[in-house]
Amino acid sequence: QVQVVESGGGLVQAGGSLRLSCAASGRIFSINDMGWYRQAPGKQRELVATITSGGSTNYADSVKGRFTISRDNAKNTLYLQMNSLKPEDTAVYYCNAAIKTSGFGTIYDYWGQGTQVTVSS
Repeated sequence: QVQVVESGGGLVQAGGSLRLSCAASGRIFSINDMGWYRQAPGKQRELVATITSGGSTNYADSVKGRFTISRDNAKNTLYLQMNSLKPEDTAVYYCNAAIKTSGFGTIYDYWGQGTQVTVSS
């Protein structure tokens, strides 16, 4: 079995910073792309940032220049450094990982349970 667990959310004032972490554990052969998504109340889940196993990154326009995605492949851990936070960044943030559980297995998408980020004005 595989578990994906986020941490690091909380309440912060506008202009502040937070760092989210996401740890994948269990029966993992390899992890391909990883990413952060978020869902605000009444809105659809949207992509925040993704990173390949080789370190190539992609960001939503709304967070470019403010958020930085990174990963530690040795620890199967994903990070999101969020700076200059705005009230519109308030959402539940979800971690996604494309994981292979064996050398000949299929790649499956795994999601964490989400962590709340609230930015006050």
